[in-house]
Amino acid sequence: MTIQHVPQNLPKRIQHFIDGEFVDSLDGATFDVLDPVSNQNYLEASAGKQADVDRAVAAARKAFDEGPWPRMLPRERARVLNRIADIVETRNERLAELETFDTGLPVTQALGQAKRAAENFRFFADLIVAQADDTYKVPGKQVNYVNRKPKGVAGLITPWNTPFMLESWKLAPALASGCTVVLKPAEFTPLSASLWPEIFREAGVPDGVFNLVNGIGEEAGDALVKHEDVQLISFTGESATGKLIFANAAPTLKALSMELGGKSPAVVFADADLDAAIDSTVFGVFSLNGERCTAGSRILVERPIYDEFVRRYVERAKNIKVGDPHDPATEVGALVHPEHYQKVTSYIEIGKTEAKLAAGGGRPEGLESGNYVQPTVFVDVPPTARIFQEEIFGPVVAITPFDTDEEALQLANDVKYGLAAYVWTSNLERAHNFGQRIDAGMVWLNSHNVRDLRTPFGGVKASGLGHEGGYRSLDFYSDQQAVHISLAPVHTPKFGA
Repeated sequence: MTIQHVPQNLPKRIQHFIDGEFVDSLDGATFDVLDPVSNQNYLEASAGKQADVDRAVAAARKAFDEGPWPRMLPRERARVLNRIADIVETRNERLAELETFDTGLPVTQALGQAKRAAENFRFFADLIVAQADDTYKVPGKQVNYVNRKPKGVAGLITPWNTPFMLESWKLAPALASGCTVVLKPAEFTPLSASLWPEIFREAGVPDGVFNLVNGIGEEAGDALVKHEDVQLISFTGESATGKLIFANAAPTLKALSMELGGKSPAVVFADADLDAAIDSTVFGVFSLNGERCTAGSRILVERPIYDEFVRRYVERAKNIKVGDPHDPATEVGALVHPEHYQKVTSYIEIGKTEAKLAAGGGRPEGLESGNYVQPTVFVDVPPTARIFQEEIFGPVVAITPFDTDEEALQLANDVKYGLAAYVWTSNLERAHNFGQRIDAGMVWLNSHNVRDLRTPFGGVKASGLGHEGGYRSLDFYSDQQAVHISLAPVHTPKFGA
């Protein structure tokens, strides 16, 4: 029997936030939001359409063209960003409670999200103050320098896994650069995004700089992507949606940054530290309920240690605590939404026809309702299997043996995705050479997914377009204008003289 924990003072409805005001949709439309434990609707959210996006973009455009934000000195904007970080840090307990209730993530894994979000703002506050742009001198002839300018109105479309933290990952560099923004959160999980307006207001962000439009992706998101007054779109989500955004952004020639799906390999060689590799590969696919783009959901294991690895891995998976997301003992909570639960369980049924089911594969005992899935392990998975090739985005892992380094590399690269990869070996030369040959935007050697905010974040192949992180984020949200100054008379051919 599942006992639902309901946070106190939950809102009954969520509105848009446009030009400093909370507003309903112009046509009054709403959509229902449910929690993933009871699958009962607990609030109504305003459903944004074209007219609401037009209104939000107009406010952002006016704030960009006429307001102080793009014209502030970097230090002034940095002070505001640091105030945002200070406020976010004070909301950690409340945010974790709301995030857990709305997403089904275990509360112990939701607790750090506010601190990570705050760090995103602090990082970009520091970066815009420290940033230097290029200057080139041709002695006695010319000086050339780069004049960096904010690009304009940024459309930010964010996913439903760790939504608040991932929203901060886009909001911080966009605002740091001097852009104004329209945020469209995922419709499954709009609750934590509703905290941003008061945070920004308290921190002193001018009206119109931050705007929030809730709504369905096919309506509000689509209108934002197609809007001719939006200069750029940053999107995190699945690859199929990314293709659609790419096509719909083409007529207005928008700048795009898209972090898309993944089917990341974790390659474990026979000389690896087996204890560390098992800890990391179990955590890497079952943390965050398996709903993470960088999950190492394909584990490739060298044959001499394959049987031992599988035995120990399966034992660990069977012992994972599945339960109430608000229980501190829970390691895997409830999947975000019935639609997603249906997708994950359908892949499990497919997997049962393609490979050997070694753990999980159904609903945990005692959890008759809610979107709960047992941590599921398939072994001896052939590379042609759909569960090897396609992103499941849940607590499901495919384990496959290999015999040689070349076979491991072929298996690692034999999918359409290329977001992350993990390599476990005590041979330093192999680690670097093998890791560099994997088709992935990010590779971790003898480590799980730990992030340095200065490094590029993004994928190759079907996993994304462009990179964010560090100066690459500021590059994306900025135009870099080359200015040339002559220091001597210019000898120009005298046409028509």
